[in-house]
Amino acid sequence: MNDRTLRRSGAVLAAAVLLAAAGLAQGGKPKAVFKAVSHDFGQVKQGDVVSHEFVFKNEGGAPLVVESVETTCGCTAALVSEKRIDPGMEGRIKATFDTRGYSGRMTRYLYLVSNDAAAPRRELSLSVDIQVPPSARIDVDRYNVDMGIVLEGEAPAAKIRISSVGQRGLRVEMAHENVKFFSGGRPLASPFTLPVGESREVELRFPPQPQAGLQRDYVVIRSNDPVRATLSIYVGRYVVTRQELRELFDKYGKVLKDKD
Repeated sequence: MNDRTLRRSGAVLAAAVLLAAAGLAQGGKPKAVFKAVSHDFGQVKQGDVVSHEFVFKNEGGAPLVVESVETTCGCTAALVSEKRIDPGMEGRIKATFDTRGYSGRMTRYLYLVSNDAAAPRRELSLSVDIQVPPSARIDVDRYNVDMGIVLEGEAPAAKIRISSVGQRGLRVEMAHENVKFFSGGRPLASPFTLPVGESREVELRFPPQPQAGLQRDYVVIRSNDPVRATLSIYVGRYVVTRQELRELFDKYGKVLKDKD
């Protein structure tokens, strides 16, 4: 064998050693391989709770360690297998999506965070087409009512407008232990109904205010709207005594008179 042949054989042998070393190095690392990284539920009815399991296998040569499973809004996910997955073994992630309050076509994402150096944060996705059947829908003109300054002993009142904006009639029930509800100057029976496309102005009458200072209340509105079955109306006011009101008038009365 001449020197040229020896040199060529040596080069081939060195290359083989390097390839083998690279293979061993690669085999000594964890590698998460998923059967599928996306899933489409297709059409579902609004309110359905759907779930899917993502299956993956550690095809590397070292244990795969799952640090966490992260999700985006509206979707929950959890690892339902061991956090440490030996080479050749499988892991599973169960993802669940509650479609209540959502409609139309949408995609949610989740992420497997692991010690897989090639893909330490693997993205997975869930898609769904949420069908909304004809239903009642409620609309309120405001959810934050500021009654301003109220005199101690005064019985303040505020008005809101409730509308039926769905495809079916709206059934409304209003509740607060100290508030009386009126419409058109008459006591309002609760619950009451609103046909599609109609609205009603509701007056909230509070009892005489016995205590000075900032007062807050939440009036609850319940309806047959499947998406917004319970709403809260915040009502705030600042109650002052007659003496405080007199001091405010003495302090600012001249300023207001000069502006007029």
